[in-house]
Amino acid sequence: MKKLAIIGSGDLGRLIAHHAIQDNQFQVVGFFDDYAKPGSSINNIKILGKILDLEKFYMKDVFDVVICGIGYKHLDFRENLFIQLEDKLDFANLIHSSCYADASCNFGKGIFMLPGSVLDHNVTIENNVVLNVSTTIAHDSLIGAHSFISQNVAIAGFVTIGKRCNIGINSTIIDNINITDDVQTGGGTVVIEDLIKKGLYVGNPSRFIR
Repeated sequence: MKKLAIIGSGDLGRLIAHHAIQDNQFQVVGFFDDYAKPGSSINNIKILGKILDLEKFYMKDVFDVVICGIGYKHLDFRENLFIQLEDKLDFANLIHSSCYADASCNFGKGIFMLPGSVLDHNVTIENNVVLNVSTTIAHDSLIGAHSFISQNVAIAGFVTIGKRCNIGINSTIIDNINITDDVQTGGGTVVIEDLIKKGLYVGNPSRFIR
């Protein structure tokens, strides 16, 4: 079993740790967090150091793989951190055993896929993406790097979602839709046409807010 380190000890980092342990996929050795005291513990998991300490601990074989636990409010930071580290550290994919992903699916690195999600034929998930509980993605769709897909989101076939997007809980996206980078949808948003301008969309059908 590989030794996993988690960047960030907040809500998302703790959730990753929980599922990694409960699903018996990784040995969680600790968190790296700039806002927590090294040597302290959260849920019996140690704070090993700051983010700048990652490479040093990796070279000492303290951990084998790493995953980002920085949440959806800091997508730019998630992206920058991943880009800085992707050639230096080995990023893990944590895909819960209750999920279904067709054998034709394509996965990047650093993906966290929570319980009950379903990915159909030829779905592509790029680097550093979070798919929350019961996400459903139909055939031939793509989720861009560093994006966050919330609970119970339904994405139809031939959909392309850009980078750093935050798709809100219970959003529905019909087939053949293109969503540009840096789009956020509010809870329950229904997307029936391309979203070509970055920003926040809400409602049924979706409308641009800001």
